[in-house]
Amino acid sequence: MPRTHSLAWAELKFGIIVIFAVTMAGMLIFAVGGGGGMPWQNYALKTRFENVAGLMAGSPVRVAGVQVGTVDRVILSPTGVEVWFDVKNDFRPLVTDRSVAVLGTISLLGEGAVDISAGIGGTPVPEWGYVRSGMAEGTIAQVATEGTASLNQAKQLVADIRAGRGTIGKLFTDESVYQQFDGLVRAAERVARSVNEGKGTMGKLANDPKAYNELEASLANLNAITASVRKGEGSLGQLLHDPAFARNLNQTTSNIETMTARLNRGEGTAGKLLNDEALYQRLDSMTARLDTVLQQLNDGQGTAGQLLHDKQLYENMNGTVSEMRALIAEIKKDPKKYLNVKVSIF
Repeated sequence: MPRTHSLAWAELKFGIIVIFAVTMAGMLIFAVGGGGGMPWQNYALKTRFENVAGLMAGSPVRVAGVQVGTVDRVILSPTGVEVWFDVKNDFRPLVTDRSVAVLGTISLLGEGAVDISAGIGGTPVPEWGYVRSGMAEGTIAQVATEGTASLNQAKQLVADIRAGRGTIGKLFTDESVYQQFDGLVRAAERVARSVNEGKGTMGKLANDPKAYNELEASLANLNAITASVRKGEGSLGQLLHDPAFARNLNQTTSNIETMTARLNRGEGTAGKLLNDEALYQRLDSMTARLDTVLQQLNDGQGTAGQLLHDKQLYENMNGTVSEMRALIAEIKKDPKKYLNVKVSIF
């Protein structure tokens, strides 16, 4: 009886050791083979793709190229394909709202993986939260998508051309546009032919050596004038290079500014004329009176007016002046006859 009890206890101990060893071996195989570590060392996240391209459970999950977990499930849904995966807790600060999950490959055979960019500085995605998905650069899926978009654009362009839309479409379908374009080409050909034949200014410039020589001489003269100006020769050269001339010009400008300031302040006759309202009114009144006097003269009023308009008065004054001249002439001939002065002394 004691021997039986001892054998049973030995078998129980052996069974416990075997179970413990198998459990530890399984956990070790899971940790090493799966790349995700122990279950309590991970947390779950999700992402969504339109096409996972063969991604399956057990595929690696990488952050910045380093494996940090494994794919747990790939679930097809009406909105796309959801991918559930586990990530080690140590990498939680790197998987943030700034991270982007894309489909990658781990071999030339196309075995899938989930590549996540490190979102440094962002807010960590909570457990069972969604990581924003995108399309990896240079992948076959991206190339296929861009190629499909380019083909669709090319098809739309061909359809627009066939429908006569746009300039090229009208050129292919509208006869009037084609004729206008053909006329433009013909006109360009005529212009080129005229230039080659030496017609017109461009033709002469291109074919006539004399015109070229004259143009070259003009350019040489222009260069000579520019050189003279740079040397300070002539008025323009002195204006650019002579400091005394520049100072005189500056002084003249200053004097003009001073005079303008005095005029604005009402100093001097011209300044008062510009700014003194009373002086302006007096000048206006004098001008009005002068207009009245001139009007009276034109109307023949007064002595001066009659002198301008009365012919008889003019002739009488002219006769009087003639008689005065004759009298003065007689006095000059015989002064004693007219200037006899007697002096008596008492």
